[in-house]
Amino acid sequence: MLAKKLKLTDAKDFARVQETGKVFQSNSFGMAYLKRGDKELSRFGFIVSTKISKEAVDRNRSKRAMSEAVRMETVNLKEGFDIVFLAKTSITRSSTTEIMKEVKASLKGIGLIK
Repeated sequence: MLAKKLKLTDAKDFARVQETGKVFQSNSFGMAYLKRGDKELSRFGFIVSTKISKEAVDRNRSKRAMSEAVRMETVNLKEGFDIVFLAKTSITRSSTTEIMKEVKASLKGIGLIK
């Protein structure tokens, strides 16, 4: 499980990242990211709406897979970013392993991995 200090929890933080941040698109999700400019740990948020799947089981599985991929990379991540993962409908057809690989590749793509 991703540590609480690495999670975005405030709705204002989610909105700020989505409005002013840059967006990186992947097959299963989009990533909105914002450089805060401090030396604090990077924080992550995950959004999987009911439009993606009506089943909570599917939405939670997707969030857990993305969260676990981030947790596995925490030692390699740069500081000072807020990142929000926005799931697409194709994420429900992907396996956990595929999602984790895609998250890692996306983090490399935006230059967040050291």
